[in-house]
Amino acid sequence: MLALLLLAAHGSALAPGRAHAQASGGQPVITVPSAISAEAASQAAFPIRVAPVDAVPRNSFVRVRGLPPTAALTEGYSIAPGSWAVSLAALPELKITLPAGTTGRSEILVTLVAIDGSVLAETKAMLAVSPAGQRSDRGLARDAAPPAAATILRAGVGEGTERSGQPSLAQPMATQDRERALRLVKRGDEQLAEGNVAAARLFYERAADAGLAQGAMALAGTFDAEELTRLGVRGIPPDAKEARRWYERAHQLGASDAEERMRRIGTN
Repeated sequence: MLALLLLAAHGSALAPGRAHAQASGGQPVITVPSAISAEAASQAAFPIRVAPVDAVPRNSFVRVRGLPPTAALTEGYSIAPGSWAVSLAALPELKITLPAGTTGRSEILVTLVAIDGSVLAETKAMLAVSPAGQRSDRGLARDAAPPAAATILRAGVGEGTERSGQPSLAQPMATQDRERALRLVKRGDEQLAEGNVAAARLFYERAADAGLAQGAMALAGTFDAEELTRLGVRGIPPDAKEARRWYERAHQLGASDAEERMRRIGTN
């Protein structure tokens, strides 16, 4: 199941100086820089373009995989080390934040994903990070400003602000969208029952990205030591940081019991 979810629906090809995913018949196309040269302790521009916009299903998003584990994107939210999900609205100004000590080459996989998990388009880019002060390609602008904090976004949904000043993602869901997201959670539950935690996380993540608090709670539970024990899952190391990240997202989406679990994790 996991292999099917990650299978690209379309091939990719390189144009001069750019990488793009080919498509036909009005299907969406992803365009990204084919090569990105950057320095450690800086930010590198990473614009991603998706066109035509009217060919992209509602609530689709872009997944970026293969980044250095210590790197971060200025928009979106982290799924796992080196993997991020980004809303379509945030793509044009996207940047990669590279902390000091990050060097080497990484092949980045950029995928346009529909809310049901299907791959709409896919392409690749090569990131080359040199030590600070040693980058040979000076044509790529360096942003000297402090790295911006990543903002949690959901494709196609605007963000409000709670009284606390924190972003609020709680949005009324259309009945059809909610039913689709609940089906994704159910499929995640089925995968989890079979011991396939990686596949379950993909389904839960898509449900959370659609705005379903239950999806974010379920995903957080796959990183929570106490929940893993309760579910009888073995061989999967807990990750309190990721659990808290997804409980925070569930809280923003309206999950009433997320705050209690965050407090519990905070005392461990």
